[in-house]
Amino acid sequence: MGCKTVIIKSSVLFLFLSIRSPVLEAEDTLESPAKTVLAIDGSRFTLHDRPVFLLGFSYYGGLGASESFIRADLDDFQRYGFNWLRLWATWNAYGNDVSAVDDKGRSREPYLSRLKWLLAECDRRGMVVDVTLTRGKALETGGSLPNFASHKQAVQTLVEALRPYRNWYLDLANERDIRDDRYVGCEELKELRELVRRLDPQRLVTASFGGHDLSEQDLHDVLVTIGVDFVSPHRPRHAESPDQTEEKTTEVLERMKNMGRIAPLHYQEPFRRGYGTWVPKAEDFLQDLRGAIAGGAAGWCFHNGGQRTEADERPRRSFDLHEKRLFEQLDEVELQMLSGISNFLGARKKTL
Repeated sequence: MGCKTVIIKSSVLFLFLSIRSPVLEAEDTLESPAKTVLAIDGSRFTLHDRPVFLLGFSYYGGLGASESFIRADLDDFQRYGFNWLRLWATWNAYGNDVSAVDDKGRSREPYLSRLKWLLAECDRRGMVVDVTLTRGKALETGGSLPNFASHKQAVQTLVEALRPYRNWYLDLANERDIRDDRYVGCEELKELRELVRRLDPQRLVTASFGGHDLSEQDLHDVLVTIGVDFVSPHRPRHAESPDQTEEKTTEVLERMKNMGRIAPLHYQEPFRRGYGTWVPKAEDFLQDLRGAIAGGAAGWCFHNGGQRTEADERPRRSFDLHEKRLFEQLDEVELQMLSGISNFLGARKKTL
């Protein structure tokens, strides 16, 4: 059987007052890590003990980007009000393996060092980083964790190496419930979660779901059996999805309340452009964000990736950051969406 949880719905007021991307003063340095501390208070995330709504963007292949690309992208997204990003520690796409761990779960350079640098840069800026792992079949070029032993070693490698920084959380297994090579069962995830707790008791952990809204059984699995700190469903990707987000969010939070648990509901991977037959417009992204906030979610992500309709999948966006940085690969609709988000948040702050 599964999982139980209660969610406390906070007012929309503090959500908008706390959607911010603080940049530390120029004289601050990184001599001592952990300037940015992510934690949880009930159904909300906090930074430095203040409630915050995590407004993020996909940056999957970020470990393949140059430092100048990363700094420029962070500058641009912070200007629009974003305060977190989603990065994979096991990423191999278009012939470029930029994984921070190898297929045995051991450290892999120079990418583990790049991950440390990126965390430090985000820590300086007051930004949060999602570090994601995924289970998958063995690949000659790497970028996969083919079994539990490699998965367990990868968790240990990352937690020990990144322990000084408090501005990141770990997604133990991307879309862990999909019945293909990504699948990771509850018992294995429970052991991985316990390993993190032994190595770093304060580290926040999740395990994401793929392509559906969460049932009571799903919630019991992750919150009770596995013991994650917050839930991360990847909602369905179809034209009706944005209009359903508020209702579906409220339903999930109510289920957790009825179960007697409190945990944030975090949308780390919604729909994106270039994925399927439905091509979302700027208003679809905005409606999805509005629904997430109105329903009581704790975070939302601007998801982006390769253009499946093109033979080479260009623009590849966050899936490949070797040749161009992310902001240079966004299309007109995505740029319009970013302006819309900034205007929406600014208008809401003025009225609250």
